[in-house]
Formats: sequence, C-alpha cells, structure tokens
Amino acid sequence: MLFERNRIELSTTFDAWLAELENNAFVEFIPVDNRIAVEANRLPGDFHRDPADRLIVATARVLDVPLITADTKILDYKHVQAVW
Repeated sequence: MLFERNRIELSTTFDAWLAELENNAFVEFIPVDNRIAVEANRLPGDFHRDPADRLIVATARVLDVPLITADTKILDYKHVQAVW
C-alpha cells in the first residue's frame, strides 16, 4: 500500500522486489496463524486499532522476537521489544 501510494520508492517493480526478498536467506515469511490472530485481538495495555500494526506486534510477541521499526506507536508500546 505504501508503494502504491508513492510513500516509498523501490528501484524495481513491487513483484520483482518481493521475489528478491523471498530469496533472501535473512528473511523468513511467517504465516498468520490462530495464535497470532488471537494475540492481535488481546494485546495488553493501550495500543491503537490499526489491524496491520496489531498483527505485526502480535507476531513479534508470539515469536518472542524484537521488531525493527521507526513507527513511534510501536516503539512507545511497552509490551513488545522494538528497536530502531
């Protein structure tokens, strides 16, 4: 969506970028399973309602991994490890 709204630029097409990312050994695509979906709806504390951000935060919490982000709403949320 950011690409389509010209909020980020890529040096190639989105499909080519995604294909390259899929072949990167340092990137792993994680499916949204039931645990992540439930966690996204049960996040503790006060977190905003954006569904995509809630899924991102829930995934990090379920997998117990930190997020690398510049999103201040996520960085300010004390119930997930986030760095930038």
